[in-house]
Amino acid sequence: MHELALGEAIVDTVRRHAGGRSVRRVTARIGHMRQVVPDALQFAWEMLTDGSDLAGCRLEIDHVPAVITCRGCGSTTTLEFPILLCDACDSADVELVSGEEFLVATMDVAEEVSSSSSTTTGDDSAVS
Repeated sequence: MHELALGEAIVDTVRRHAGGRSVRRVTARIGHMRQVVPDALQFAWEMLTDGSDLAGCRLEIDHVPAVITCRGCGSTTTLEFPILLCDACDSADVELVSGEEFLVATMDVAEEVSSSSSTTTGDDSAVS
């Protein structure tokens, strides 16, 4: 279950960028080609954050479709399966336009002062 390792990478990234502030919500952009099972990642997130400084923090997953452009005919195809073939001409000479993303896109964090306001950071921190 690689989702546990991915969850750990997200937790590490969130902690690093939160700077000790309370985090309410995290949005991760995950591409189709990453082959992540959303329910398994949610389960891993809950397991990793339960009883920690991130307890109660929601993980939202923004699914990014796998899209290719054919170098031969110029057609654009959104893939249902991770098979890199043009739908129009069956060419394998294609470029992956999207679908490999794996990053923390936003975090809702409490302000540093003793306030209950929140701030959204559009960090777009890649997680590896």
